[in-house]
Order: sequence, then C-alpha cells, then structure tokens
Amino acid sequence: MPDTTGPWLDEAEQSTWRAYLEGSMRLAEALTRQLETDHGLTLGEYAVLVRLDESPEQTLRMSELADSLAHSRSRITHTVRRLESRDLVRRVACQADGRGVNCELTDAGRAALVAAAPGHVASVRRHLVDLLEPAEAAILTEIMRRVADSAR
Repeated sequence: MPDTTGPWLDEAEQSTWRAYLEGSMRLAEALTRQLETDHGLTLGEYAVLVRLDESPEQTLRMSELADSLAHSRSRITHTVRRLESRDLVRRVACQADGRGVNCELTDAGRAALVAAAPGHVASVRRHLVDLLEPAEAAILTEIMRRVADSAR
C-alpha cells in the first residue's frame, strides 16, 4: 500500500497520473482539432448535440444537460448560446414548470451531428479504440467509471 501521508506522489503514482493527464489532454485536443477543422464544432459542442440527439424528443432541461456532461451551469449556458447562435439548438421554456428551460436539437443541429459523426468516430477509433485490445477496453471503461463516480 503506498504511503498517502506525504505531500507527493511516489514514482509509480506520478507516472500513472502524468500518463493519464497527457493522454487525456492530447486525446481531447486531437478530437477537438478534427471537429473544428472539418465541421466548426468543439468537442463540447459536439457532445451537447449527441446528448440531445439521444434524448427523448431530442430535448433536455438545461440542468440535466449540464449534469450529463459534467459541466457547470454557466459552461453549458455558454456552449448552448454558441450553438443557438448557429441555429443548431434552441432554448424554450419548460412546459411542465415555468421556471425551467429546455434545450432542443433543431433540424440543422441534427444535420450537423450527422455530418460530423463519421469523422469524429474515425478519430475516436484512431486515437483510442483501435489502440486497445477488448480486455484493455473493458478495464479502461471500469477504471474511468470509478474515477467519474469518485469525482462526482
């Protein structure tokens, strides 16, 4: 068991942390670069379009959208505002309760998602999926779920 009382990570812990940090940052950078170059979307914007497309009636409350993407309310508002300015989404009052705001995927947003998806999926495969054996992918999935749960 590693000594967790000191202020520093040991060599193995530091190696794990730095490999994760560099790998995740470079992966996000590569995915964003592909989306921005080919479709004018950031990775965060693409993720919003995906979440809305997967939702019933292609609509989510803004708070649910933020939670599903692990974004702050202000960050999701900023991202949605950018998408809304390009008519890819729209914000509407929640019918169930007048205080809430829903975000809806527009037809143009769906078209943008359909156009961007093949290149994005190819990039995800090239930079992550194709590098892993099935057993490694299962282990990575389990590890990242634990990390996400711990950081909630």
